[in-house]
Amino acid sequence: MAFNDIPIDTLKRKIDEVKRFLSISLSISNAHTVDFYTRDVWSTFMCLSPEEVLCAISSTQDHMEATEEKENTTFGFCNASKKLVDISALLRAATAHCIPGLGVCMQLEDLMQNLRLMSGDSIAGESSDEVVVRDEFMNCKKAHEVQAMSEVVACLAKSCRVKQVIDVGSGKGYLCSYLSMRFNLQVFGIDSSSTNTHGAQERNRKLKKFSKAYQKPNKATRKHQLDSEDGSRQQSINFENSDGNKNFITEEKESFGAQADTSASSKQVTSDLSTSNNAAECPLDSTDSDSGSSFFSMLSLDVIEDVSPRAHPSQLSLEEREKRKRENLERKAREGRGNYSDDRLFSPLTSYVTAETELKTLITELEDAVLVGLHTCGDLAPSTLRMFRAKRELRAVCSVGCCYHLLSEEFDQDRQGCVDGVCGFPMSQYLKAQAYFCGRNARMSACLALERVSAGGGLPMESLFYRAVLHVILRDHYDSFKSEKRVGNVYSKASSFVDYVRRALRKLDLDDTKLSDGDIQSYHEHYSPRMNEMVAFNMLKVSLAPCIEGLILLDRLCYLKEQDNVSHSALVQLFDPVQSPRCYAVVGIKESTV
Repeated sequence: MAFNDIPIDTLKRKIDEVKRFLSISLSISNAHTVDFYTRDVWSTFMCLSPEEVLCAISSTQDHMEATEEKENTTFGFCNASKKLVDISALLRAATAHCIPGLGVCMQLEDLMQNLRLMSGDSIAGESSDEVVVRDEFMNCKKAHEVQAMSEVVACLAKSCRVKQVIDVGSGKGYLCSYLSMRFNLQVFGIDSSSTNTHGAQERNRKLKKFSKAYQKPNKATRKHQLDSEDGSRQQSINFENSDGNKNFITEEKESFGAQADTSASSKQVTSDLSTSNNAAECPLDSTDSDSGSSFFSMLSLDVIEDVSPRAHPSQLSLEEREKRKRENLERKAREGRGNYSDDRLFSPLTSYVTAETELKTLITELEDAVLVGLHTCGDLAPSTLRMFRAKRELRAVCSVGCCYHLLSEEFDQDRQGCVDGVCGFPMSQYLKAQAYFCGRNARMSACLALERVSAGGGLPMESLFYRAVLHVILRDHYDSFKSEKRVGNVYSKASSFVDYVRRALRKLDLDDTKLSDGDIQSYHEHYSPRMNEMVAFNMLKVSLAPCIEGLILLDRLCYLKEQDNVSHSALVQLFDPVQSPRCYAVVGIKESTV
């Protein structure tokens, strides 16, 4: 059966097209908002007024009409000055060089149909038991993601004739629970945080309890319970990514992370940078006939807890290393006794895992499996794809990444984040051979959510404006304005611009009494008329974000297509980009050994 994925030669041509566009426009995305006024960023890049830019961006249909490009310009940039002179031409080019415009995506319906043909039949939820909705809910975003991704993963498992799934960066276990109980799959949840895995264990215990209490006592229910007790036990393993100890709550989030969650819960490494902190809780309709939708009523946590940062074993304390050793021994002892009680659906294990790790040393009953990752952070997404390539047992992969700003780049002069010479970008030999470099600011802007902004989710411009003006004050009055110290999230605590500046100066260990309130306020009054420059410039970054994300994803897809043991691979949009901005999955399947 032919799997209608894009040929690698066509893919390489598409990559070249995006590269050519970004060679002209990437400088805008790499400009740091903190430096906006100190380096006069607007005048450096623009020959247009902010009003012209904002008007063109808001008039979404006008720039789509094809017109001849102005003489001596490329994608709207003057060939001589390198400044933007034609905003409509730039917006047309940006639309043409993002994932939808390139025509490289396989439609989700086509992917599912291909997988059904490979498996020889259609697939549906194997657990048809109706579950009564309880008064606990997963937020709408997570419910949307889990339901959409689980259908694809279950279909991959069916087509590959496997019953095991390994979920990398499993977090609180939402996807694990759904795959196990709805599709009767044996799921191993892998996460870096013991808080997450212990929370997932407790949540799954409650889920098991309530699923028994609320399911209708019919034959299908009894059969499902027997099958679940016999074959669909979940096991959770703590995963340590090779990117080391990273926390993406940084000062740069103020500059680019416009959609970032500023609450404590945003410290979860599996969170999407573009996820808003006020995602609505979604009470699902109890009359919904789909048992899958009803099931979400029980996939919730009582509390949201911060996760522990990722850490290489060499960075752990002696106490933590001993704790991990005890947990490993206890888990293996339980496995040896076959002691899998109903209340012990999860068995946490903390382990440092790379693509070279022998999975059978961690999962003694490992069989052929599907590898999945839902919003795996930074280098964890490319690590997942490398693991898929390297491990014979992994028959298919479905990976949705996030947090592009945390990717390590091989051709970054500082090589920050690369562990043992292995970096997150580029992955493909095609881009490696060209020594392609993107830049951290550009990768951070790739995390912005064009669809959300277009749907009315505005950027937090005042906080970005405050930070840029603060930088001017630091330049004018303090020698340490290039200090490595970070301002952090001072804006949320400040009552005014003056209060913001004083809090920031104290956090930077600078003497805030050096300036009077009037001195500080005068900076605000001087730069306020130019705030529209920053608004327009950041909207340009939002418009370019999908192109940068697209290149990163095409590189991952090209990597899979370069592997001899991967027979099929595709890029698929799984989610609604307004609900879940990181909506694309890289899917790969190895040739059947049967």
